[in-house]
Amino acid sequence: MPSPTIKARTITCPTCGRANKIPVAAEGAPRCGNCKSPLPWIVDADENEFAEVAEEATPLVVVDLWATWCGPCRMVSPALEQVATELAGKVKLVKVDIDRNPHLAQRFEVQAVPTLLILDKGEPVARRAGAAPAGTLRSWVEQVAAGRRDSERG
Repeated sequence: MPSPTIKARTITCPTCGRANKIPVAAEGAPRCGNCKSPLPWIVDADENEFAEVAEEATPLVVVDLWATWCGPCRMVSPALEQVATELAGKVKLVKVDIDRNPHLAQRFEVQAVPTLLILDKGEPVARRAGAAPAGTLRSWVEQVAAGRRDSERG
């Protein structure tokens, strides 16, 4: 198993306001060092670290395949970050710039941006293209998560 990536991102805890350094890859899900609340896990990944950052993650992973020139991508990004914050501890948001990572775009057969995927233990289990409001995206993620729980019980 590869060693954990040393890159980290600072996230402010939505509960207590404390700044926390969150690694881009780790086991489990991040919690605030101060109040122990789940933290939103929002990271960028490239082709070299995608397997470690997204495919080896334990929570559901929402992958945002986007491009800098894409207007709908810029509109959906804050909505996805809101969903990641609301579902902190349950999902990880991984953002991938397809222009800088063409092999990932090809691998996931991206034909329109934004393309959103949900990975469960590294396997794509849901996909959608285009922008949507936060409520719609949250419902989509929650439906996939509910299906995941049902299949684990089954």
